[in-house]
Formats: sequence, C-alpha cells, structure tokens
Amino acid sequence: MNKNIRISLAIFIIAALALISGRFEEVVEKEVIKKELFTVATMKSVAIAYQPLIKLKSTTISETRVDVKAKTSGEVVSIGARQGNFVEGDSVLCSLGIVELNRTEVKAPFSGYLEKIVKPGNFLERGQVCATIIQLDPITFVAEVPESDINKVKVGQTVNLNLITGEKIDGSLSFVSKSASSQTRTFKVEAEINNINGQIRDGITSEMIIRTSKIMAHRISPSILMLNDKGLLGIKVIESNDIVKFKEVRILEDSEEGIWVMGIPENADLIVQGQGFVEDGQQVLVSKI
Repeated sequence: MNKNIRISLAIFIIAALALISGRFEEVVEKEVIKKELFTVATMKSVAIAYQPLIKLKSTTISETRVDVKAKTSGEVVSIGARQGNFVEGDSVLCSLGIVELNRTEVKAPFSGYLEKIVKPGNFLERGQVCATIIQLDPITFVAEVPESDINKVKVGQTVNLNLITGEKIDGSLSFVSKSASSQTRTFKVEAEINNINGQIRDGITSEMIIRTSKIMAHRISPSILMLNDKGLLGIKVIESNDIVKFKEVRILEDSEEGIWVMGIPENADLIVQGQGFVEDGQQVLVSKI
C-alpha cells in the first residue's frame, strides 16, 4: 500500500470515527434531555356544531285587557254572561235601567274572556267599570335576556316553553327589544303563541329555552379546567414541538355529558393529565390517550 493511500485511509477512518462519535454524543444528549422532560397525557378533541341554549323564566301575558265602562249612570238590571265565560265581540255585558235608552247597553269591544263583571242591582256611575274582558288568542310569553347573551338572540329563533302546569309548547321569538331595562340591564323578548281554546292562562310562569344559532365548540371534562397566573379560566394544549400552550375558554353550557366551551382550535391536543405541573411555553413529553 503506497503512502498516499495509507494517508487517505487514515483520514477517512478518523473522519468516520469523529462522525460516529458526534452522532453518539447527539443521541446521548437527546436521551438526557428526554429524561429531563415532564410527561403529560393528551387527548385529541375536534370541535363540532353545537347549539347553545339560553334558559329563562317567562310569564304569559294576555294580548289585550280592557275595562269596559258605562257611558251613563244607572242600575244594572241584567248581565249578558258570567265571570269566566267567553263572550263574542259586540255582545251585551251589562244592561242598565235608565232614561237614556240609547245607552242602556254596555257591549264587549271584542271577543274574549270575562275576568269580572258587576252583579245585577249594583248602581254604575258614568265611567265606572261594568266588566273586564281579556283576549287570550294569541297569548304572549315574555322573558328577560341578560345583556351578556343578547347578541346571540334574534327574532325567529325556536323556543321551547315548559309551563309550570306541565304543558310543553314550541314556538318562535316574535320580538327582541333593542333597549335594555335601566333597572335590570336585561332585554325583553317575546314569543307569541296561538291559544285558540284559551287553554293557556294569563300570568302562568314557565321556562323559556331559546335555541340560538349553531357554532363550533368543544365538549370537555370540567376536571381539565384551570386558572392561569392572571386568573383567566382555560385549559392547556400541546402545540408544535410538544410545547405547552394555555388557552382561555368561554363556557357555553354545563351539561351532564360535559362542559361546552369556545376558545380552542377546531383540532386540539388537550392535556388531560399533568397540566398542573407544566408551564405555558414549556416543552414536554407527550403520551396520547
């Protein structure tokens, strides 16, 4: 073997050994770093279409309530219906025994239910109430929406009404106020419901559930929620290069199946174990569940 070949071979062997040694040191260094990293368990979460529900207390209000008054004075000699009865519009409610014959009858201004009516023998002065009549078809359910939720609510959205009497009715929002109450900072909403037989009474309380527009959200376990150093509520996720990232979330609903939240990317690796032991920006080892 000539001298040049021996020198070249020696250089090659030295370079190879140096390369192998460098790679070995790199592997050893990575193994040391790997052993020093904290391990967390993660779970893949994918956002799905979710329809937030707004639950409110509501009350029914009759569409029209009128006190029907006498236009002259006189004794009530007869009445056309009893309290609680349904009367047709223009039917006689009270007949007065007076001289002004053209004003002897007090009539119903519209069809409705008699809430009260004077008894025969009572004397009515001009302007006194002969009867009170209410109209129950349609009936209106009225509720107040907190200002924090009003941007989710609009006319035409589906509502479910659960009456305290046990009845369940579906309808839609017919009115959403543009002005908040100065006392409560809430906005009035209404759902007008057909009530042909007057089955739904005036003043009944119920639960109004407004089904708002669908949004993309995650359903998570409440056990992974935590507060960061600034007091913000959120969770920790894994981003590229196995880096921990805190994500602030907004709770939409707390259901039996879990908590629906916004603020997380549509596809996310949620830290479900060990999140309390790692910091925002820290690199970790990941164990997928």
